[in-house]
Amino acid sequence: MTDPGVPALDATGPRTARAPLRYGGFRAMVAGRALTSLVGAMAPIVLAFAVLDLTGSTTDLGVVVGARSIANVVVLLVGGVLADRLPRALILQGSTAAAALVQFLVALSVLLGFATVPLLVGLSLFNGAFAAVSLPASAALTPQTVPPGLVRQANALVRMGRNAGTVAGMSLGGLASATIGVGWALVCNAALFAVAAACYAGVRTTGPAPGGAAGAVPPSRPLRELADGWREFTARSWVWVVVLQFLVVNAAASGGVQVLGTAVANRTIGRSAWGLVLAMEMVGALAGGVLVARSRTRHALRVGVLMVAAEALPLVLLAGHPSTVLLAAGMFVNGMAVECFGVAWDVSLQENIPADRLARVYSYDALGSFMAMPLGEISAGPLAARFGTGPVLIGGAVLVAVATAAALLDGSLRRLTVDTAAVGAPAQPLAAEI
Repeated sequence: MTDPGVPALDATGPRTARAPLRYGGFRAMVAGRALTSLVGAMAPIVLAFAVLDLTGSTTDLGVVVGARSIANVVVLLVGGVLADRLPRALILQGSTAAAALVQFLVALSVLLGFATVPLLVGLSLFNGAFAAVSLPASAALTPQTVPPGLVRQANALVRMGRNAGTVAGMSLGGLASATIGVGWALVCNAALFAVAAACYAGVRTTGPAPGGAAGAVPPSRPLRELADGWREFTARSWVWVVVLQFLVVNAAASGGVQVLGTAVANRTIGRSAWGLVLAMEMVGALAGGVLVARSRTRHALRVGVLMVAAEALPLVLLAGHPSTVLLAAGMFVNGMAVECFGVAWDVSLQENIPADRLARVYSYDALGSFMAMPLGEISAGPLAARFGTGPVLIGGAVLVAVATAAALLDGSLRRLTVDTAAVGAPAQPLAAEI
């Protein structure tokens, strides 16, 4: 909703990096996404140690982690259609509240001692489904909460908030597992999900709602809507080339870091140190966000895609004799590089995809990027048992490098530019929200 009775954003004022924070709906969205990111970063670490405590098997760990990713992939397209038809803030509020309930059930099973691998797999499936419903809505909501000229700064601030939450979540995940225990840590997760849902209830938008300016929802034609989204997705080669790149990168990184990395850390640097190492990735992302918010690089996506090669660095470090200092430094560099890509990707999509089809394109993006993650997560343990942890990690690093080089062969990706006028230019008048 918009409120025309509140003061307008100064039309002659600069479009500073903090200008989007003048909008109450944007502030509420940033708070909700930061909290969701905190829980989303903390929960997998805690759950991973819960599985290791329960069975000690990296194969079981991969199955539990992979179940969430499978549900994510299966439900993503449905989430894209819903986000282009219904109020996106409402979708986020409902899916986050449901995730709070599931997380509480996970905590209860651990605290009362009836947790089993099949039960954790089932609950992970629900968590993955709720996350899939919310992902396209959260990605497509940002342009509705600020004026068009502030989209780039808004994306940078959203990602900085998410990264700050992830830093806290990763640090707390390892620390809580080593101190209060995984059960109570999961109780905290559930409570924070509930607070995030309350934040989303305060989101107000400045742009038209899905379904038209008046918010009317047209008759349901999901297959046609999916087909329209597919045409938008495939119409630009730079879109699907980057998605194919991340099909490989995410599979290698998820299996290498989330599964094998957790097991390596558990027997070497320890749980608390592993949480801090993972947090350093997000500290690097925060640093990258500060830089990219002020960037005037026109070929931002080309630079960002090249920097994705840094995803190989943690895999190489884990394959050797890992130390906390080296792993933390590697994660920092990786986080900084991937953040540069992330902002460039969001801005490139939002500047080139029609707003009424953006969520569906995001859902195809997420589907293609994430569909190999379960394969990476589930196969990491058996592959390590067959070939050794070190060789599997090095193999993943090689795949990351090859996928990045292949993506850069696409001419449209190398030529694509983004609008740089948003940084330091005067903002357009638009009613600011309280």
